Amino acid sequence: MRRWFVSVGWIEGMSLLALFFYAMPMKYLGGDPLPVRIVGSAHGGLFIAYVALAFVLYDREKWSPKILMAALVLSSVPFGTWIFERKIMPSRE
Repeated sequence: MRRWFVSVGWIEGMSLLALFFYAMPMKYLGGDPLPVRIVGSAHGGLFIAYVALAFVLYDREKWSPKILMAALVLSSVPFGTWIFERKIMPSRE
């Protein structure tokens, strides 16, 4: 499950970059809203999956509420999922 969490976090972070640096410029500079609809939907689904997996790991790996809150707060910050994985997520014991 941990591997899924890390993978979804990485992909979710990449989808945010695609949204900011591809889809939004295509909408606002190119006049084409379709990329935002597609990339934005994918990003939203990945975000929900990341949050759900954080709760699963909280339960299975007995994370403290403080660790769970860090995962949830950082999930809404650009690059936050990567920061959480590298700096805050407890190592497996």
